[in-house]
Amino acid sequence: MSAFDYKEDLALAHKLADIADAITLDRYQAQDLVISTKPDNTPVTDADRATEQAITTAIAKDRPHDGVLGEEFGSTHEKAKRYWVIDPIDGTKNFMRGVPTWATLIGLVERSEDGSEKVVVGVVSAPALSRRWYASEGSGSYVIFAKGAPKKISVSKVESISDASITYSDFVGWNEKLSSFRKLLDDSWRTRGLGDFWSHMLVAEGAVDVAIEPALALWDMAALDVIVREAGGQFSGTNGVNGPFQKSGLSTNGKLHTKIVEALS
Repeated sequence: MSAFDYKEDLALAHKLADIADAITLDRYQAQDLVISTKPDNTPVTDADRATEQAITTAIAKDRPHDGVLGEEFGSTHEKAKRYWVIDPIDGTKNFMRGVPTWATLIGLVERSEDGSEKVVVGVVSAPALSRRWYASEGSGSYVIFAKGAPKKISVSKVESISDASITYSDFVGWNEKLSSFRKLLDDSWRTRGLGDFWSHMLVAEGAVDVAIEPALALWDMAALDVIVREAGGQFSGTNGVNGPFQKSGLSTNGKLHTKIVEALS
């Protein structure tokens, strides 16, 4: 499909993000925010659940044949040729503590006849930061700040680890690769523990060069993948396999990708 063919999909993704923003901003820093613990011991709020329900309802109305994979309410995507991947609030711990670094992530995945999958549309909406990033296959990546005009974004041109700025979440989840990861950070020019969507969007903007997270789900990565790629970068698992299907996430400007994978292995 051409970039033009995804125009309506991208428009729907923006509509879904608008729906999400209205709910999440209304519940952000609310005194009566309801917080509970999921079976995996991670927190979830009433805003997470309400946002995902509103998005899936809108998809069912506008795209009844599309599947959905959401963080909070499971999946209807197994047999669908196209499915939407939803993280209603990426950065729930930030959201519940009043830290503005959280976002709704919306990605559209297409399945080919051979069974391969690819993210073709992505929107990352961070209303508390007054930012929204988006991309569709073949049309580039953009950011909107404070509801202004879209600005096209692109990755950096840094080629060496010693000159690179690397972002990550924390040291949890690295297990046997922790020593390699620490050495990578020591060998780089600058490191910051920013985490979540924010790290990867800064790679797409060229503000940092590498973002790494050792343990992620598809809903954490789908929207990020296409935005980083359309900005000229590369997205893979930490094992170097391209795409958001590897249970870990590595965004780079492309020039550094192989070097980072080798350093981690």
